[in-house]
Amino acid sequence: MKIFEKKLIKSIFLLSLPAILEMALHTMLGVADTIMISRLINTSALSGAGYANQIFFMIIFIFSSFNIGAIAMISRAYGEKNHHRVNLVANQNTLLNIILGVIIATISYLAYPYIFAIYEITQEVLTYAVDYYIIITWGLPFMFISFAISGNLRGIGDTRTPMLVVAFTNVLNIFLNYVLITGIWFFPEMGIKGAALATSLSRLLGALALIVILITSKKLLRLNFKAMKLTREIFSRLLNLSLPGAVEQLFMQTSFVTVGVIISKLSTLEEAAFRILLSIESISFMPAVGISIATATLVGQALGEKDIPKALNTSYIAATMALAWGVFIGMILILFPEGILLLFTPEIPLIELSIGAMIAAGINQPFLNPAIVLTGALRGAGDTKTVLKLVTLRLWLLFIPLTHVFVIYFGLGIKSMWIAETLSFLLFMPVLLSRLRGLEWTKIQA
Repeated sequence: MKIFEKKLIKSIFLLSLPAILEMALHTMLGVADTIMISRLINTSALSGAGYANQIFFMIIFIFSSFNIGAIAMISRAYGEKNHHRVNLVANQNTLLNIILGVIIATISYLAYPYIFAIYEITQEVLTYAVDYYIIITWGLPFMFISFAISGNLRGIGDTRTPMLVVAFTNVLNIFLNYVLITGIWFFPEMGIKGAALATSLSRLLGALALIVILITSKKLLRLNFKAMKLTREIFSRLLNLSLPGAVEQLFMQTSFVTVGVIISKLSTLEEAAFRILLSIESISFMPAVGISIATATLVGQALGEKDIPKALNTSYIAATMALAWGVFIGMILILFPEGILLLFTPEIPLIELSIGAMIAAGINQPFLNPAIVLTGALRGAGDTKTVLKLVTLRLWLLFIPLTHVFVIYFGLGIKSMWIAETLSFLLFMPVLLSRLRGLEWTKIQA
């Protein structure tokens, strides 16, 4: 192996590791809710929280998309050693996320009666979903702030600080989850509302921690309230790079909501199993998400340095690392489904219902993980329009129709989603690799 490649592997690994841990911890925030709601309340509460979180994360991923453009711009400016521009972009991106967070939280709260009308669920599940969702929206502005500041830090290659803050919020969330759900000591017994309040409080304190860190920082990136003034040049670039990402997330998240609607036609038990499986899968691909974050940063910096071979090699090496992880974790899911499921639920009917879907999810892993990294590489280069087109076509021409057919006409139940996703990736990956080899993405200005 060339020395150059060894250095790249080391750079990707060192930058990925904190990002992987951060993404894993972010996921564990939701997984902690899943496990504790399942064990401390009941399966109807688990289903209700699952529906609420699906809507909640759809909103976050669509409207926090300014961070996609910000990472591309900050990493490019950092590679060019333009530190003044790094801070201008970072501060303006933070302001945009604060404004969006407040607006979206208000709209989300007011619109909840119409949001949950799309699902065919029992009154008990609906009550749990609404109780959970209303309190979760309180933490939405703080989630936007955390995503903005974390994205800014990743743009300069600092994946360690966001990881440490997320670790703090996770520990706090698990503690508050337990005491507020069950009513230990002087804490009230709040059930599903306690789980939601614990998550919102944790997100509030996490955002405050990041703000304090950047205000008091003596390093390159600092939060400066005087610098939080939108300029036409930076805002237009952020909008141009981020808007395709927002539309991509709109199509992606609504596709998952659509799958949720299809699954809601099955039994409550199947829906609860589906939510557990989603939690397990979200853990399984976290390393790929971390590698993707590192890849986006390194590709952006390499293009800022005008080093196109480095940007391309970074993409290939990172995708190979993700493929290796996908094969490994896929085998784990296929070989040990029951043991993994027992960590999430003690209910035998739920476990028996989930085993086939776990195996299907395991088969999907070697396709899913490299795709996450390669799309991350293109986003880091600012090629968000291509990612939008490819992801949208995969989801709405293949993934959704196939899921519908497998559930409704073939009766394959909850495993349908993963079978459909694997088939869609088989056609998606060659097109994605062709775009990468064409090098048109290296000519985009960020």
